[in-house]
Amino acid sequence: MALGSTPDWFHIGDDESVVWESRPHPITMGSELPVGVGIALAGMLVAGWSATDGVGLLTLLGVLVAVVGAAVAVGRYLVWTNTRYVITSSELYKKRGIVSRDVTQFRLERVQNTSLSQSGIGRLLGYGDLTVYTAGSGDPELTFERVPQPERASSRLSDQLESVAPDKPAA
Repeated sequence: MALGSTPDWFHIGDDESVVWESRPHPITMGSELPVGVGIALAGMLVAGWSATDGVGLLTLLGVLVAVVGAAVAVGRYLVWTNTRYVITSSELYKKRGIVSRDVTQFRLERVQNTSLSQSGIGRLLGYGDLTVYTAGSGDPELTFERVPQPERASSRLSDQLESVAPDKPAA
């Protein structure tokens, strides 16, 4: 989704705009994607090799292994591509789900505190977790997991929080 376009799973007001949008870092797909692709390729090789003697049990087993490997890889990719994080000028959204959708939404006025954490690997590969705490709760209310370029997301969120903060009294 390009900045400024609106996804089909939320509606923004006329005076609201998308200021940041992302999905998790591709590392989130983990080893399941390459393992699934490898299994699919191995199954295709077995099926192709054994099919030279006619279609037999080994050929069918190779096809089955290829289908299972492809399903694992495609499933992991779909989970990754169907997870979205959005910061608008007045709200935060986290969407997950392939068949069904789970959308978490918070108005920026409710945000009490945020934190950004990165592991050593996360710093090396450029991802981290952005956690949001709301008023009245000590527990995290929303976490954008493994966000690419987390400093940018944190900066955009901070900018939006400053713009919706109530005016501070003069000292």
